[in-house]
Amino acid sequence: MTQQTGFAYHPDYLNHNTGPNHPERPDRLRASLAALQESEVWEQLQPIEPTSASVAQLCYVHEPTYPEHIQQYCEAEMPLTYDTTVVKASFDIAKLSTGGVLRIADAVVTGAVKNAFAMVRPPGHHATQNRSMGFCLFNNIAIAARYLQREHGIGKVAIVDWDVHHGNGTQDIFYEDETVFFFSIHQSPLYPGTGSSYERGGGKARGTTLNTPMPAGSGDDEYAAVFTDVLIPALKDFSPEVILISAGFDAHYLDPLAGTELTAEGFSTLTDLILEFAEETASGRVVSALEGGYSLEGVSESVVAHVSRLVRS
Repeated sequence: MTQQTGFAYHPDYLNHNTGPNHPERPDRLRASLAALQESEVWEQLQPIEPTSASVAQLCYVHEPTYPEHIQQYCEAEMPLTYDTTVVKASFDIAKLSTGGVLRIADAVVTGAVKNAFAMVRPPGHHATQNRSMGFCLFNNIAIAARYLQREHGIGKVAIVDWDVHHGNGTQDIFYEDETVFFFSIHQSPLYPGTGSSYERGGGKARGTTLNTPMPAGSGDDEYAAVFTDVLIPALKDFSPEVILISAGFDAHYLDPLAGTELTAEGFSTLTDLILEFAEETASGRVVSALEGGYSLEGVSESVVAHVSRLVRS
């Protein structure tokens, strides 16, 4: 098995134009790509070409009429919500964003790479089965989880979401699914207002949703303690075959949309903890996809820190 880390990116991601002064802007990827290209790990990455997810694949987690609904809004260039703006190209770009995550999932589970990061936009973790919100059109990471199960025969998948905002869409999609473990650590109170610790999953899936709300001001040490004391024991109990990361970097201390105090080194530590666990029970299989992160300096240095750890694992 190769020891390389896969990396998916496509220049078309920059063409999802959210309008002036929107936090989820193309410059997030431009800055992160430039920082990666200037880093010592750039030459060690294995490029993976994104291809578009099919409508059928989008419907692995979304309702059958949902993609057409999104397409119609994009064609009309009508905002999906007050904070989720689109242009005509956004529908195809969102399918390419999801597809980038599916392609790295392919590469990881087939052994073409040891782990991988997809630097995509628009992000996905707020998108529910039938609703776009929070800058998200399709739930990239949720679709990837179901894709691994349906098209690669993977049984149990764990999703670790460290975006500073609760991944409400991902939680909703898998809330009653005992084959997918969903963990979210997020600032609370904060948008979208979900993710209380008592939200643990429904029916037979009780216990496969794990939320750790954090107060503003929480930093590297507090996050690492939660991973060590809460997340890792829960993952050991669940024994996933693959770990997916909703890698939002808006918990960075420079981020304008939140009040947590993580540093790039803090994200390195979280990455290390996941990689170490994955080696024990998931054959090292880690698939990571970009979610939020709205300070250009914060997101770019955090992406480099995260990818560097993937490369060195």
